[in-house]
Amino acid sequence: MSALRTRGPTLVLFAATAALATNAQGAWADTGPAAAATPAHISAARKKSPYQPEGVPRSGRNFLAMTSGVGDMRVRLTNAGNLVRFTYRVTNAEQAKVLNDRQTTPYMIGHTSHAMLKVPVMDKVGPLRQAFAPEVGKEYWMVFSNKGDVVKKGERVSVVVGSFRVDGLVVE
Repeated sequence: MSALRTRGPTLVLFAATAALATNAQGAWADTGPAAAATPAHISAARKKSPYQPEGVPRSGRNFLAMTSGVGDMRVRLTNAGNLVRFTYRVTNAEQAKVLNDRQTTPYMIGHTSHAMLKVPVMDKVGPLRQAFAPEVGKEYWMVFSNKGDVVKKGERVSVVVGSFRVDGLVVE
């Protein structure tokens, strides 16, 4: 204890850093009372909710159909999981033109994974999306690359195409 008094702040700083322990990878880990209260297996992995997410409410779907000209939107993973397919049905062709515009770049943003997916472009085929004039009552699609399976089933996503944006779609 006398060494603490004679050495001053340098030794106090050393004593404070000695309270931290290193784990097997050499990273610093807190060994204080908060760390002891949390089991290691819970803090290491993120807890998943037991509740299944629901889709966009009916009032929201009606609002999107009236303001953006599209309805019946779905987001599904392909069987392999490396592509995500976004389908929609056109209810107003004039308002839905922005979705089929070749000049705009569509993006899909995962809410949990924070991934931004793009439409892949094939050498001989071109972008994997339909880009011709929309007709009322027809269903259209675009496919987003999910390389590395970053977007999972049950995750909420947003689709952004130019001025069009829809949030909270659930991946099926």
